[in-house]
Amino acid sequence: MAATDSPAIAAIRRFNRFHTRWIGALGGSLHGSGFALAESRVLYELAQRDDWLASELARELALDPAYLSRILKGFAAAGWLRRERSPDDGRASHLLLTREGHDAFRPLDEASRDQAGSILARLGQAEQADLVEALGTAERLLSGACERKWQPLIREHRPGDIGWVISAHGRLYAEDYGWDISFEALVAEIAAKFLRDFVRGKERCFIAELDGMPVGSAFVVRESDEVAKLRLVLVEKRGQGLGLGKALVQEAVGFAQSAGYRRMILWTNDILHAARGIYLAAGFRLIAEEAHHSFGQDLVGQNWELELGR
Repeated sequence: MAATDSPAIAAIRRFNRFHTRWIGALGGSLHGSGFALAESRVLYELAQRDDWLASELARELALDPAYLSRILKGFAAAGWLRRERSPDDGRASHLLLTREGHDAFRPLDEASRDQAGSILARLGQAEQADLVEALGTAERLLSGACERKWQPLIREHRPGDIGWVISAHGRLYAEDYGWDISFEALVAEIAAKFLRDFVRGKERCFIAELDGMPVGSAFVVRESDEVAKLRLVLVEKRGQGLGLGKALVQEAVGFAQSAGYRRMILWTNDILHAARGIYLAAGFRLIAEEAHHSFGQDLVGQNWELELGR
């Protein structure tokens, strides 16, 4: 009788079966390329570097050296591989793909990219972000890496970012505060006006990006010649705890100051406690409060103001 796996072991084995089937490894022709999985991985690594030693490549891919040697001999016989004596060790040779080798690799590379693209095409931006995070987490845990190496950055918006801003606001405020779709409609109106009436040099959208995906936003819009308005400050859950909210507000304030504004204002609600802390730290002061019913909720709106030094 077969032993019963624990839920965790069963999950890992189930995913292994799914993944090998999904990439086409079982048929001996990865992505329909005619290459077996091991041949494909060797070809991929050779296409990325021109200074591999066979011993290093065997260790990197955890391949039996004799098995790797047979693969390399096959590549050399096809005219895809040449060897170049190492200047540091006369007994060793670097492995280099020829032009024909790169030509052979190109369809495999394109097929792999197309397969990944077909998956992403079925997903929205939020789902893509979830998938990227899940894959990174799986890689980190399975490899035994002890620490996440995020590389957050803040940049100006690009085509497609504004749609994400609208979607993220609608989704997060519904999940966290129960706000209805009228809030998403408001965000869409603000974002559409920003794009339609954009004033170069006086307005800007900052996007926080993490692992290539947007996770935060902050807008500076013109209220008057002397007053800028801070709007649509947001950080996704997976970007929280990294100081991105504070960094976005600092970027916005710095831009407003350099653009020549004398004051910066914003409107928020008192239940957004994390945002309140960021605004206080940036030097904003609360100047007015008013109860209102919006987005399906009873709320207390707040107006904040910051004097901008020259």
